[in-house]
Amino acid sequence: MAYQSYPTQAPQPAAEQPRPTRVRPGFGLRGPRREKHVLTTEDLAALSFPVGDDGVVIGVDPQQQPAVIGLFRPHAYDVVLVGGMWTAQVIALRAAATGARVAVETGRPQAWAPMAQAAGGGQPCVTVHQVGRLGPQGASVASPVLVVRDLGARPSRSRLSAAPWQTTLTLLPYLGPNASRVLNSADLVGVQRISPQEAEVVARVLSLSDQEVVSLPSLGDNITLWATRMRKQYVMTNPVEAEAQLLGGPRRMD
Repeated sequence: MAYQSYPTQAPQPAAEQPRPTRVRPGFGLRGPRREKHVLTTEDLAALSFPVGDDGVVIGVDPQQQPAVIGLFRPHAYDVVLVGGMWTAQVIALRAAATGARVAVETGRPQAWAPMAQAAGGGQPCVTVHQVGRLGPQGASVASPVLVVRDLGARPSRSRLSAAPWQTTLTLLPYLGPNASRVLNSADLVGVQRISPQEAEVVARVLSLSDQEVVSLPSLGDNITLWATRMRKQYVMTNPVEAEAQLLGGPRRMD
């Protein structure tokens, strides 16, 4: 029987199997390799950030740069705003937008309720409490709390104990008899348009210049002078579209 011969080929090497990817424990897969970015010493001076601190953007300064308040700190922090509820509500909304919880103690809950309902999109990130009914908030580094006290010109002493990562914002529509005590105990003071007589009181506590004293009675509705013992800064606060729809335009009095 004749056998049919088949053409023969040289044996081919077996296809190489792909090597398993090594995973570095705790680091995941290695990313793409890129060339390193190198800066000269002279180029380093050009690096900058548009804000000087992390926190809540409350407006812009006279140079049109973002003005930021570092509201939440590893210790209790007290802020006093001599101004309108509109500005306090904008600050509260923006604090909530950063992930903080906001608790409002107020004698006019009907004025805060619409903002509280709209702030969290259904989540209770802003709560409104009757005067004297605000309990411990359990603030932590993962869940900071802004306590807003809207109790008129003569606020009572807070029943809440000072706590890390808990900031208290006391809203004063105007200066009452105990204004000096309240202002002196604050870490940060914001002052909107006030009378010349009130400006003199604020000047003594905050060591304002004559020019700043003269400017306070004529500030616009959206202008606030923010001051500490070491620094003072005018800030213009303009609402974004969502804030304007909810709160309306800037106003000094409510």
